[in-house]
Amino acid sequence: MSDTLVRIKRAILAGHYAFSEKASLELEADGLTELDVVESIVNAVAIFKTIRSQSPYRKKAREYLHIIQSTNLEGVMIYTKGKLVQEAGIETYYFLISSKKAV
Repeated sequence: MSDTLVRIKRAILAGHYAFSEKASLELEADGLTELDVVESIVNAVAIFKTIRSQSPYRKKAREYLHIIQSTNLEGVMIYTKGKLVQEAGIETYYFLISSKKAV
């Protein structure tokens, strides 16, 4: 398991995460809860892909987005895309940009 995935899981388990408005809307549209996403990330065995952010709103010159696809405890495959950030002295904070059922 990668160091990045371990850091993401620790942030999630510590409750250091937030959802963008887009991610929240996607959850609602798919009938998923925040707990479904937490379960999915905790169950993940690997990061599916890491990409460099193309967003003009990013805060740093280099920002990486981590894509995780894994099941929740009911076996529903969930797709998440998020980034590790530092905020208010918290070393790892996972901000979910997208969260929906995987297709």
